[in-house]
Amino acid sequence: MSDALATITGLFRYPVKSLSGEALDSVELTADQCLPGDRLYALSHGAGKFDPANPEWLSKAHFANLAKQDIMAKLDTSYDPETTTLSIHEAGATKAEGRLDSEDGRATIEAFLNPFFEGKLPPPVKVVRAGYGALTDQEEPLISVINLATLKDLERVMEQPIDHRRFRGNILVDTGEAWAERKWVGRDIQLGAAKAVVVDNIDRCAAINIDPETRAKNMNLPAHIVRTFGHMDCGVFIRIKDGGAVSGGDTIQFAG
Repeated sequence: MSDALATITGLFRYPVKSLSGEALDSVELTADQCLPGDRLYALSHGAGKFDPANPEWLSKAHFANLAKQDIMAKLDTSYDPETTTLSIHEAGATKAEGRLDSEDGRATIEAFLNPFFEGKLPPPVKVVRAGYGALTDQEEPLISVINLATLKDLERVMEQPIDHRRFRGNILVDTGEAWAERKWVGRDIQLGAAKAVVVDNIDRCAAINIDPETRAKNMNLPAHIVRTFGHMDCGVFIRIKDGGAVSGGDTIQFAG
């Protein structure tokens, strides 16, 4: 379509905050909700204030997070939404597996995680579930959009490849123009059968310094973004206004 702003090239959710993501072919979005199954769980710690009996949203400081606990990058996880089974792998070996809807299953996962985080987080480390919504870094129910054309411009600046997985985005798009997504802020967009408002740019933290392939911190991307572009943004947040199905290959355009 001639009025298309971008094409959707990928859809992702992250069932457990700061752990592995999952690629999706399509997703049914709902008004005023995050992407289904995204950041549904998190790992609380002894210094956090999360109360499972009253599971309100809290900032990432109350949970294990990649920006502070980069050791999490060593773990690969997979999640089965039908059974709520989380499998944790390290260096190619399965270390723990359990159903997150079961007290025994969570205990199995926690029995691995507590020694893993020893000295990195105050115990106990617990698997906790969001109440209504998701345990994202924002209290508002937002979905993140990353522009591959912008990442190509960052590759130009950094003079090396940049894996999109660093940014842990929900929706990957290609506009063909770097930073074009910044012009969308405040506008309504149509993506697939859903309609959303583009709320704001995404201010980036140290988590994007971690290479998802090597598991090491090997860039200072926020500093380079600030130095080169005068801001710390990469990507935009959207909030769904009208729900609908979205699939890879769908286009994005301004909504009339």
